[in-house]
Amino acid sequence: MATYIQKKRKLERIIDGLGSVAVAFSGGVDSSLLLAVCHQRLGDKCLAATATSTTYPSRELKEAKAFAKRLKCRHLLFRSEELEVKGFSDNSPLRCYYCKRALLEKLKKLAARRRLADVVTAENLDDRGDYRPGMRAEKELGIRRPLFEAGFTKNDVRRLARQMKLQVWSKPASACLTSRFPYGIKLTAAKFRRVEKAEDYLLGLGFRQLRVRDHGGLARIEVSPGEIGKLATARTRAKVEHYLRKLGFKFICLDLKGFESGSMNRTLKGK
Repeated sequence: MATYIQKKRKLERIIDGLGSVAVAFSGGVDSSLLLAVCHQRLGDKCLAATATSTTYPSRELKEAKAFAKRLKCRHLLFRSEELEVKGFSDNSPLRCYYCKRALLEKLKKLAARRRLADVVTAENLDDRGDYRPGMRAEKELGIRRPLFEAGFTKNDVRRLARQMKLQVWSKPASACLTSRFPYGIKLTAAKFRRVEKAEDYLLGLGFRQLRVRDHGGLARIEVSPGEIGKLATARTRAKVEHYLRKLGFKFICLDLKGFESGSMNRTLKGK
């Protein structure tokens, strides 16, 4: 098994070999690290490319723009509206495939126009442990995945990000707003906005790792296990219940398991 140092050197060799890249950059810790290493190795031959849409929280866009600015890296924002992609709003288990395929096709065209050799994404080895149909689109389109190819795990990503003094090294995992809805529920811009407002409110109360899962009239709140007690206090419960009811939720519940990335996929795995 390769050591961390060996994986780091392999990552650098992979990126050096690419020559020029457009990095699919969301602002999360994985894509932030990949962008930082690509910019370090390739300089102006590296472009950060961020797709904006109704599924991308505005807070994440703000943080992505700030990170690229601190890095002094070229940053391109382009529109990729998933709700316009055929089949996406029906919210089948293939929704992420439809989304990723459409986004990467746009990004490949943008990269070609700027004479950039490759498009790279930030998947790591740990991403194999969940249901991710978007990875199929990457393979079909020949997208490179330097972190994955170098054998990086999530812990490796955070370790290198910390060594490089990237402020995002400890940033909680993030995902597009689509992940807040059970498969089969029709997706709309209004539903995305409601969930985003609910999560922004909880973040404003000081919660760090969370999701508000939208089950129609019911909001299922996931926070980290260490923060369950904080949310369960009478005062906080009352504030959260009042605000989420104003957003249109009829029932608000706290998931006793706590935050779980990809928890909506339990129905696919029979858990």
